[in-house]
Amino acid sequence: MSNNSYFSNLGGLPPQTNLLSSKAVFTTSYAVIPGSVMSDIVTSLLPHWEKSRAWIISRPLSGFAETFSQYIMDVQPGGGSARPEPDARAQAAIFVVEGEMVIELDGKPHALRPGSFAYIPAGSAWQVWNSSGAAVRFHWVRKIYQVVDGIEKPPAIFSHEDEVEFAAMPDTDGKWGTTRFVDHNDIRHDMHFNIVTLQPGAVIPFMETHIMEHGLYVLEGKAVYRLNQDWVEVEAGDYMWLRAFCPQACYAGGPGRFRYLLYKDVNRHPALSL
Repeated sequence: MSNNSYFSNLGGLPPQTNLLSSKAVFTTSYAVIPGSVMSDIVTSLLPHWEKSRAWIISRPLSGFAETFSQYIMDVQPGGGSARPEPDARAQAAIFVVEGEMVIELDGKPHALRPGSFAYIPAGSAWQVWNSSGAAVRFHWVRKIYQVVDGIEKPPAIFSHEDEVEFAAMPDTDGKWGTTRFVDHNDIRHDMHFNIVTLQPGAVIPFMETHIMEHGLYVLEGKAVYRLNQDWVEVEAGDYMWLRAFCPQACYAGGPGRFRYLLYKDVNRHPALSL
């Protein structure tokens, strides 16, 4: 039985006595959306979804992060959708943090629970339903699949964190590593959605500066993240949204481990014109 925990305590409204100060920030190179601001009043209802709402925590913006959108879905018992995706070009990566649900893909049901991952290829016929007696919450990344001549689309994936081998980074003694739901050597994929884990005291010991756009949602623990020229303290429930080439590093000071969902775009040539 897994001992992993996944933050899902969103919603409600802060009391009138709360201070207005916050670490929420939007800059030209990154944004931080704390869990404390993901309240009831910033949710959206979506067409063809029943008993459901979404926190939309990133979307393509010209000159910022342009490749993906990321939702946190809240689906009540009996809710879901027979038409979840309006764009036939969009692929989906889904990670469940609370509750149980079923994704029906090409007529076949797949049961998901906390820690479950699903990859749904672009153009698929799929549905998602919560037939349990409690709410389900899951992350949903949408990205237009970048077709390449001579390379077929990847197939669907249904797995669970417990079934995926933890890949430690070299020379870290296992203190920093990645749970990779997609084979990083599979050129068919143009995005990855992983879990990164750092034990107390572990660091990303250099300022990563690269073309990949990122969405980082903190599932567990806390750390200090270096974003461009700033050090930002983040904890479970916070979201970081990074444009291409934003310098980044991390120090996980503890007391417990630090874990986050990581989106990045990969394996394709940059477009040379808009």
